[in-house]
Amino acid sequence: MPPARPLVAAVPVRNEAQRIGPCLHALAVQQRACLSHVVLLLNNCTDGTRDVVRALVPSLPFGVVVAQRTYSPAMAHAGTARRAAMQVAAALAGPDGILLTTDADGRVAPDWLAHTLAAFDAGADVVCGRALIDAEEARLIPAHLHEDDRMETAYATLLDRIHDLVDPDPHDPWPRHTEHSGASIAVTVAAWRRAGGIPAVPLGEDRGFLRALRHVDAAIRHAPDVTVCVSGRTAGRACGGMADTMARRMVRQDEMLDDSLEPPRACLRRAQARAALHRLRALPPATGPWHDAVADLAALLRLPTGCVAHMSRARFGGMAWDRLEALSPVLRRVPVRRADLPMHMDAARRIVDSLLVTHAAPGVMPVPAPVVTSVVR
Repeated sequence: MPPARPLVAAVPVRNEAQRIGPCLHALAVQQRACLSHVVLLLNNCTDGTRDVVRALVPSLPFGVVVAQRTYSPAMAHAGTARRAAMQVAAALAGPDGILLTTDADGRVAPDWLAHTLAAFDAGADVVCGRALIDAEEARLIPAHLHEDDRMETAYATLLDRIHDLVDPDPHDPWPRHTEHSGASIAVTVAAWRRAGGIPAVPLGEDRGFLRALRHVDAAIRHAPDVTVCVSGRTAGRACGGMADTMARRMVRQDEMLDDSLEPPRACLRRAQARAALHRLRALPPATGPWHDAVADLAALLRLPTGCVAHMSRARFGGMAWDRLEALSPVLRRVPVRRADLPMHMDAARRIVDSLLVTHAAPGVMPVPAPVVTSVVR
């Protein structure tokens, strides 16, 4: 039975003759749901990927569109390829469709599509899944890198829990995860268009896309039950991608944590400011309570009241937040040294415990925040 609305997966592919078969097979055996089409964007391929795909097409339960591209060295990166793949997929899906993207070296879980659609049914415009490294290939990665990643992921989860408790998102309830991996992103065509599509950047096109979606107030769900198994190879296809990161860290670990992470007090201040903006935008403009809320947010951000009043009226809340965050001197990002991680984790736990007590119902004991762990990202 065809899906109620078109479901089209976009996969950028570069020299994946050995892995594209398992990738397509995983997409083909989805439980309780089926894709309409899969778009394979073969970019700068020099191996037998196309022949492998041609042999598999007759056995697949969805249509397959193979688009071949040859990019210049400066443009031959994941951002260009994924952007083009999504554009082809959007033309197939139409205005009411859903676009999904994964990686050619990935194998989505059998319930990947069903859980993704459940998140859309609950009101999401965007669904981010988790990327887990293949268990066999993970064994080739040194144990200290797994431990470092476990600690960093646990810290990211604690910071995200602070945001959840201070500024809860009805579309992204707890538990959730913190990944924005191109190995598993799904989006309505409408939200994809509103955000301007995947940015054609050499690195971090997935994170850039999520920033663009937040900018236009897309409802984003980080669904912990949506998973994909990805390669743990250290010789990748994208320069500067996950494989390069792992290869570099196997020689020498990065001194600083991911640049999305910050000290816990800074995280708390950021969450409080964003919550204050949400409250402000919910008030009728130019009323007494609205003026009071503007003054409170201006004091919190250390910005002129007139500036906050003007920017808070932006078309989208995400747009207003991005502008205010960029201007506020108290919200400048402070990097976290890996050596200082245990100290910051202790401080973050104390903040989370305090917030849980504050938010707990009378007579109900707070429980520790669950920590979603993964392997080296």
